[in-house]
Amino acid sequence: MIRIFYKNEGNIDYFQSEKDFARVTLDEVLWIDLLDPEGKEKKATEAFLKADIQSRAQAEEIESSSRFFERGNAVYANTNYLTPAGDEYTSDPVSFTLVGNVLATLREVPLRSFNSLQMKMMARPALFKSGFAVFAAILDQRVDLDADIVEILSKETARFSKRINQQEDINEDFLLDINQLQENTMMLRESVVDKQRLISNLLKSDNCPEEMEPRLSVLLQDIASLINHTNFNFERLEYLQDTVLGLINLDQNRIMTIFTLVSVLLMPATLIASFYGMNVSLPWDDLEYAWILIIGMMILLVVGIWFIFKRRKLL
Repeated sequence: MIRIFYKNEGNIDYFQSEKDFARVTLDEVLWIDLLDPEGKEKKATEAFLKADIQSRAQAEEIESSSRFFERGNAVYANTNYLTPAGDEYTSDPVSFTLVGNVLATLREVPLRSFNSLQMKMMARPALFKSGFAVFAAILDQRVDLDADIVEILSKETARFSKRINQQEDINEDFLLDINQLQENTMMLRESVVDKQRLISNLLKSDNCPEEMEPRLSVLLQDIASLINHTNFNFERLEYLQDTVLGLINLDQNRIMTIFTLVSVLLMPATLIASFYGMNVSLPWDDLEYAWILIIGMMILLVVGIWFIFKRRKLL
């Protein structure tokens, strides 16, 4: 699918076919949004911009040299968008191409942030005078969404902390949930740092308009704040993970202490029973109530050992 947003007498309208490129000029177009495009739509866009549009494989490259580069008057940038998928987050690549004052975006999945921005463009066209303004608005909106994700992760971390304080369901599943939350936090941090690098490179570019530099600088400050919050949340999760492991170890030590105590308490009684179980002459064999004395001696030894352990605070 393709949408071509262009200026029309103070308003912003859009076409939905690559054939409509013939009806507009490069100076009129602001944004070409390609959503899982067909081959003819992509080729028509490249012909209109006189520049290549990156493929999905190129957009997914992780090398820094592939995330942002320039070729003549064209600026190429790639970043990932996090979308929730149950308890996890998926990372979807989005490719940006800036040629002159025209922005072209390539993505494979629908994104609500793009849809809301397109509606905002139609409602307030004065805010979007060039493709760079649209690009800055997309980044601004994405940073706001990342801030919302940081807030969600922080609330989940606080909920886990409360469960630990109340000692609720501290088990292996609880530890796995914390690990998943750590994974989500790392994905978010990677996504935010990627945008920080992208904006920093854009500010260094000669193709970046001077009027966009203050807005991009503010975005960098917001991203730096998000990185600090993300780092703090990750450190907090590591602390919670260590606390859970400590509690599990304490429970295991407590269980082992009980087993050890029972073994030590019963050891003398077992020894006496073993002696009197042998087929040899032993004291009290000729007494009618010898078994009562033997049981009493066993009980006395068990109580005595328990008293010694208790007095030495080993229990």
